[in-house]
Amino acid sequence: MRRKVTKAVFPVAGMGTRFLPATKSVPKEIMTLVDRPLIQYAIDEARAAGITEFIFVTSRGKGALEDYFDRAPELEASLKAKGKTALLEVLEDTNMDSGAIAYVRQHQALGLGHAVWCARHLIGDEPFAVLLPDDVIAADTPCLQQMVEAYEETGGNMIAAMEVAPHMASSYGIMDVPPTIGRSLQMRGMVEKPAPGTQPSNLAAIGRYILSPDVMRHLGEIKPGAGGEIQLTDAIAREIAEKQNVYGYRFDGQRYDCGSKAGFLQATVAFGLARSELHDELDDFLTDLMAQRQAAQ
Repeated sequence: MRRKVTKAVFPVAGMGTRFLPATKSVPKEIMTLVDRPLIQYAIDEARAAGITEFIFVTSRGKGALEDYFDRAPELEASLKAKGKTALLEVLEDTNMDSGAIAYVRQHQALGLGHAVWCARHLIGDEPFAVLLPDDVIAADTPCLQQMVEAYEETGGNMIAAMEVAPHMASSYGIMDVPPTIGRSLQMRGMVEKPAPGTQPSNLAAIGRYILSPDVMRHLGEIKPGAGGEIQLTDAIAREIAEKQNVYGYRFDGQRYDCGSKAGFLQATVAFGLARSELHDELDDFLTDLMAQRQAAQ
């Protein structure tokens, strides 16, 4: 019987330089998409998939992120006194039970693989998920939940896969998979940011992973790769070579790259329109704005 995936690693040590000057004092992960921080979307997705232990790989300057998941007794008391039960329920969803969250520090910016490796002592010999909060995925069934259900059939390792246009392939890790249909695809290899025209497929890896503890072993053994960093892709490539047990998973949903300004704005509009209390006013504004732009042209 396969062990359940109950632990998740959230690499949140990055400095968020693409969002300066805001990230000079505000961790990127608690920047709000509509009215919820990016990290809350990742936490909610993990909870829906059955995750009960949350491991944050942080760095200096992330104190506000840690405080976000703590209780706010004064605010709770004020809302209760004013009878604002709906807001109390919203606030309750942001609280985490004592012991559910652990924090480890990444003291050097040595890449995603190194960040994941920093959590090795808390992972032990269990399978684990990795969620990158920059990747926000709108889906009827949360992406990681879809992956956990597929993982129960395949075991091994699993990476979320998304189709990308050929000219975008050089910005992603691209999967080498057979030309088959279906959602779970056994990977033959993976190429990190291939040169234009050399990509083995149109399937890119994005920020959702289910990994075996052997990946931690590989991360501890490999040498720095591209950019002088420990690449998670290199560790996964080793696992493919040793066991051929890595699968790409075509998830059902829309991914937004909230690590970029354009992606963050696109997600804001999409998530705003999806909210019933915001849809009409926002839709009217966008319609008027487009009419004004067309008239000006």
